[in-house]
Amino acid sequence: MARRPTIKDIARRAGVSQSAVSFALNDRPGVSQATRARIRRVAEELGWQPDSAARALSGERSGAVGLVLARPAQTLGVESFFLQLVSGIQEVLAADRVALLFQVVDGIEAECAVYRRWWAERRVDGVLVVDARTDDLRPELLALLGLPAVMIGGAGAVTGTAAGTAVGTGTAVGTAAGTGAGSGASSVWADDARAMAEVVDHLHGLGHRRITHIAGLPDLAHTARRIASLRAEAKARGLDPEHVRSVVTDYSDTEGAAATRRVLAEPEPPTALVYDNDVMAVAGLAVAAELGIAVPGRISVVAWDDSALCRVTHPRLTALVRDTAGFGRLAAEELLAVLAGSPPRARESERPRLEPRESTAPPAAPY
Repeated sequence: MARRPTIKDIARRAGVSQSAVSFALNDRPGVSQATRARIRRVAEELGWQPDSAARALSGERSGAVGLVLARPAQTLGVESFFLQLVSGIQEVLAADRVALLFQVVDGIEAECAVYRRWWAERRVDGVLVVDARTDDLRPELLALLGLPAVMIGGAGAVTGTAAGTAVGTGTAVGTAAGTGAGSGASSVWADDARAMAEVVDHLHGLGHRRITHIAGLPDLAHTARRIASLRAEAKARGLDPEHVRSVVTDYSDTEGAAATRRVLAEPEPPTALVYDNDVMAVAGLAVAAELGIAVPGRISVVAWDDSALCRVTHPRLTALVRDTAGFGRLAAEELLAVLAGSPPRARESERPRLEPRESTAPPAAPY
């Protein structure tokens, strides 16, 4: 393995003292402009990088926080949620002159490896952690590393059994507990259970008794909370659990469309579909049109996250409206507070509210 270049190597190559190199690379007076330029040119040629670990040991912060996304790449390019979330995060960090170090990886193991590397190199002062899992080991790892963290969407516990049929896998979604301040990390969260209850209340009030939830990734804590809430709301209303259920996907338009096609082909298809994001809802709307199933004449459609997509489709989609950028701002504010010495805590964001539009109506006769 190649040895990492040092200040001593730069000094030898540039023909100057090590103190001159230190002055030049740290923008301190004591060397001429010509010497400074030569030293920096040599440092670049050698591939030298600042030793952030040494800087941290000297008491200096890195001036950056990290965000790692372990999501399928194909789902990130079409989902508006993360773009809005990051815009809110960046708004707060920029005002405090803190940089955001962002990385996309292909799984939780790779994400944990990034945290270990960032900690070893002192690249970041803290991290924002998204997509809390039902069995999440990341808070424990971050606590062991001593890396300050805020879990986004990680607070609250799931009660009851979140049972559903997984699209393409046939596996069930089990009982899950969210991770939050109790794990040693701060958290910001949205009340998914209450939001799902509002959706069910709206559809039930219209007369729907066969509701299918096209859910996201099954190992995510918020997916489990939504599924559990759907089951609980159905039970409270005496609805048949065979007719009020969840199927899980990877959040993509492809799997959203496939799940829609599958449930609409059943002998007793649902009269209402609830999608876990706007992209899947629009894909489902396209499938219904292809099959000649009128919305909302023969089936009602609800999207979890409102977006421009929901508002420009025909019919416009009933959707849960929330301030996703505000969610990001809250998370960034909490991380800065943790870095300033605040103890871990759980903070709830603004509750999503349902915006009824033209895609929901009373169910028609069975078809």
